[in-house]
Amino acid sequence: MRGTLFIVAAPSGAGKSSIVNACLARDPNIRLSISFTSRAPRPGERHAEHYNFVSAGEFERMVAAGDFFEHARVHGDWKGTARQSVEPQLAAGRDVLLEIDWQGARQVRARIPGAVSVFILPPSREALQQRMRARGQDSDEVIARRLAAAREEMSHYAEFDYVIVNEDFATAVEEMCAVFRASRLRRPEQEARHAALIETLLAPEGDASA
Repeated sequence: MRGTLFIVAAPSGAGKSSIVNACLARDPNIRLSISFTSRAPRPGERHAEHYNFVSAGEFERMVAAGDFFEHARVHGDWKGTARQSVEPQLAAGRDVLLEIDWQGARQVRARIPGAVSVFILPPSREALQQRMRARGQDSDEVIARRLAAAREEMSHYAEFDYVIVNEDFATAVEEMCAVFRASRLRRPEQEARHAALIETLLAPEGDASA
């Protein structure tokens, strides 16, 4: 049975990575795909753990070689998901989660219409700004640019299957995990998972196989 592809997107500062990491710790059946990016690592970020950090030239070489499942330019830098991070895992029946932006999500949905997508919103614009400032990594000018970009990103929330408002972190984690559980209970997935049981349950009375 083929695995399910989950897409999670959010504006910068909405708490996406924290929610995703908490859900992954509780759900060992989902593999996180580590994206490639051409931007430099931020303080505390590690190669192959938070992102695969490559130069802009190397990223563009990979694009030309058709190595990406999806890719887009975000805040002036390239971000993308490598094919080998997704397609072999899904074919092997494993669920895969992509942390990507709305542009990448649109590309993925075109390739895999059955993907399940979630958009995370902050509880207010003030909270979003506070979270950006709490990082202590960006200047006021950079934060202003990120807030403007966030408004553009949030305008695409309606393209997603589910929307979670990250007002209370524990609640947001529970809601995200609920999406994962419910997606696995969709009829096509359950038919494939329990084909033998369903055949037995629907067999005519007196059938030797029942």
